[in-house]
Amino acid sequence: MTAQLLFNIIIAIIIINFIVDKILDALNAKHYNDKLPEDLKDVYDADEYKKSQNYKATNYKFGILTSTFSILLTLGFLYADGFAYIDQIARSYSDNPIVIALIFFGIIMIGSDILTTPFSYYSTFVIEEKFGFNKTTKKLFFLDKLKGWLMMALIGGGILALIIWFYQLTGSQFWLYAWALVAVFTLFMNMFYSKLIVPLFNKQTPLEAGSLRDHISKYAETVGFKLDKIFVIDGSKRSTKANAYFSGFGSEKRVTLYDTLINDLDEDEIVAVLAHEVGHYKKKHIIFNLFASILLTGLTLYILSLFISNPLLSNALGVEIPSFHIGLIAFGLLYSPISEITGLIMNLFSRKFEYQADDFAKNTYKAEPLITSLKKLSKNSLSNLTPHPAYVFMHYSHPTLLQRIRNLRK
Repeated sequence: MTAQLLFNIIIAIIIINFIVDKILDALNAKHYNDKLPEDLKDVYDADEYKKSQNYKATNYKFGILTSTFSILLTLGFLYADGFAYIDQIARSYSDNPIVIALIFFGIIMIGSDILTTPFSYYSTFVIEEKFGFNKTTKKLFFLDKLKGWLMMALIGGGILALIIWFYQLTGSQFWLYAWALVAVFTLFMNMFYSKLIVPLFNKQTPLEAGSLRDHISKYAETVGFKLDKIFVIDGSKRSTKANAYFSGFGSEKRVTLYDTLINDLDEDEIVAVLAHEVGHYKKKHIIFNLFASILLTGLTLYILSLFISNPLLSNALGVEIPSFHIGLIAFGLLYSPISEITGLIMNLFSRKFEYQADDFAKNTYKAEPLITSLKKLSKNSLSNLTPHPAYVFMHYSHPTLLQRIRNLRK
């Protein structure tokens, strides 16, 4: 195989992926105006449904613009040997492979983020603002960006530096050490994400004593689920959209409720949502997802180890001096079809797990408040209630609202 052929394969993968995505988006958009099924007719009134359709159409058109810009930028960068140019800049500052890689990825990541920031800004302050979702300020928007860059530099840069160091020390065996590093980091983040990372962006306060806390604690006791740490997060400072999630294990186990969730749902509905989340925990879905992620990372790193030393990877991107960081970029582009397949498989498991968690909530609490909560959350986020089946299959990690309601009413 020649470097030119490999380059052409990379271009083909990018273009095919773009075309498939646009076909799926178009199929999905054709269903925006479908008549609502009987089970969902009470989610929206006529004006709300019209607003929902408008929101979906606006995001669809904006998505075409942003994805077209992205692919044109990517293809232009590849044909102009942009990676070779950035590599030369990085090499002008150091001879150390780790320092070169950090400068290289720093330029790529920050440059990419700067170019896409206007789109993100428009999405937040024009589209989300127009439909009543945005609560963030311009100061908070840019502060979040800055914090994101710092975290990317410290955490992402630190992990990358260690992986390249492993590669220098052990050659093709580096993947084992890199896998161990990523596995430990993943476990650590699952345990302490809410304690260490969330406070950088949001304020968390313990749920105050009262009727809601008593209701939650009483349910937790009935299913033998010890739950001492219940926190409320100020999600309303960025958006009106609501959420709730579990994190951690053992003594670090906690549930976090968005303040918007507490405002949107009544107590019975909140407990039903938590019963669903407890179902994920009881059914070992969280552990399955965690270890599946670690195993997939190991597989990816192993396949990377088989190819990373081949100069063809660097040559395909127009770089004459083979290096780990250029090889990593080329590998990532070539590996994307496999990532799509593993993503599909994980989505299949995820949708199955959602049904199981719903069943757990139905059997240990009640189905009806979970149904009404799902309807309210869908209404308040102007969700698409009539997605195309192919789009659901490719992109949804959850069953559709209609599928979940019919399952809960069995």
